[in-house]
Amino acid sequence: MINMGLVRFFFLLPSLLVCTLLLNGCSSLNGTRLEPLMGADVNLVKLGDKIAQTLIEQAVPPLFPRQPEQPIIVTTLVDNQQLNQTSDFGRNLQNTITSGFVKKGYISREIKLRGNVLVQANVGEFMLSRDLNEIADKQNAQAVVVGTYTMTNRMMYLSIRLVTPQDRTIRAAYDDRLYLDENTLRMLNLQFKSQDSSMVKPPEESFIDKIFY
Repeated sequence: MINMGLVRFFFLLPSLLVCTLLLNGCSSLNGTRLEPLMGADVNLVKLGDKIAQTLIEQAVPPLFPRQPEQPIIVTTLVDNQQLNQTSDFGRNLQNTITSGFVKKGYISREIKLRGNVLVQANVGEFMLSRDLNEIADKQNAQAVVVGTYTMTNRMMYLSIRLVTPQDRTIRAAYDDRLYLDENTLRMLNLQFKSQDSSMVKPPEESFIDKIFY
């Protein structure tokens, strides 16, 4: 015998999903024809949690939680095309990634990199290598999170790595593509402009990948 309640549920399911999207929005719909109706801001809190969770799950060898003497250091994300530059977006995402590790039981120490410690153009590999060794010596970090972002129109490509500072071994990686909203563009000092997504150019190879791969 057919369960009519179950049949009605399956008929109503698409409508319920649409209503949920309308209420909550979805940043994955940004850049599509549905963006004006169901697009949403990029949630940096959820993104930071997702990045931390991915790095924890992928890490080989695994990270050790609740180790005050061996913290995880999250550095400021920098612009892949201007390696001496960061932004409100880079600093904000650094903070939410740090919070993501802490919420999952991992010890992290806040580190604010000065201008002369950020990776510099043309000497990026030397600067990054030196700074990782500096962090390892001073903080006794079990791992360091480093990352860059690349902008093409409204599209951002994230490249984030969990690195052992002593030998620069990549233990985990997170890569993502975000279609930014008006608020996150302002954090990058950019203005919202309607662009045809087909015109988006492919990103350049990540500076971090050039060093570690």
